[in-house]
Amino acid sequence: MKILMITDLYPVKEDEINTPRTLYNFVKSWELQGHKVDVIKPNFLLNSFIRKKPFYRTGWYGNVYNVNYFTPFWFNIKNKLKGIDIDGYDRIFAHMPSGEIFALHLGVDFVAGVHASDFDVLTKPIYRFYFKNELEKAHKKASNIACRSIVLKNRFIKEYPMYISKTFTALSGVDVTPAKTQIKQKPRYMDGIKSDYKRVLTCANLIKRKNVDKVIEACKNIDGVQLTVIGDGAEKQKLMKMSADVVFLGHLSHDRVLERMRASDIFVLPSVHETFGLVYLEAMSCGCVTVCTRGDGIDGIIEDGVNGFVCAVGELEDKLREIINRTDLKEIAQRAVETAEKYTNETCAQNYLEAGEV
Repeated sequence: MKILMITDLYPVKEDEINTPRTLYNFVKSWELQGHKVDVIKPNFLLNSFIRKKPFYRTGWYGNVYNVNYFTPFWFNIKNKLKGIDIDGYDRIFAHMPSGEIFALHLGVDFVAGVHASDFDVLTKPIYRFYFKNELEKAHKKASNIACRSIVLKNRFIKEYPMYISKTFTALSGVDVTPAKTQIKQKPRYMDGIKSDYKRVLTCANLIKRKNVDKVIEACKNIDGVQLTVIGDGAEKQKLMKMSADVVFLGHLSHDRVLERMRASDIFVLPSVHETFGLVYLEAMSCGCVTVCTRGDGIDGIIEDGVNGFVCAVGELEDKLREIINRTDLKEIAQRAVETAEKYTNETCAQNYLEAGEV
């Protein structure tokens, strides 16, 4: 099958550490399954500048065609797609508002991938002129609508009940290839190893909506907790001043992040406005007792007290105290690993391809 992915949420080059790999993982999994996959990365330059994204000239970079526009796709967008036979693809997936609007203007059949950013465009006044209307047209035109989490699907259907019959979830998976093996290697809990204190880990881009400050505040008030923070970002210096007891490791490679997860007891990230949050699933696969935000991201995959814990941001300290006093953490961690085993890259990519069939 020949597949086209249209999205601006895709790394043009492998060394882009701040570009999420979720859609990249779908593409690579489809390639491993024998499909030919190309990516068009439509780049509205003003938006790219505001978001401080790396700049690339229009053209092919491997199987990625980066195409720049000064205006948000107001004119004939096909003029810059030199040598690309849009009608030659068996399946087209369009993700993020810019990708969906781009696919709408191409006039092709496509599956629309709904992320948290879709709701920014649909609800915030700044997008009311042009973008909201165009995105709603794209959702109407789409043959199917793939919401990137259970939470987003429920929210989308509530806002647009007329699309319930063509809406499904397209969840991300974890990598279980030999180079990664976070699931196949026994987590600490499975060996019955317990520390005298609870080793708490959080890993994120250190920006405000990740609420890492709330993790630090909660851990400061609980005896016997050692908190480690992985990540860099605008909030880092402020966060480092909050407690001298927190270990900040900065940005780490993916493999080293997994190592730290396997050496930790609890993973906590009370982030808001998450599309899915692959990092939670990775922590679960490493045997961490994992805590996420209620009504956001991976909530629905994590069930409170079953295979992890769910709480509101303001309840984090109470939730951590509850977790530390429980006697069934080994069983919860085991169920977390079993949950992660159901969501591999290969399985999720295949499910997406089948569910998105036109």
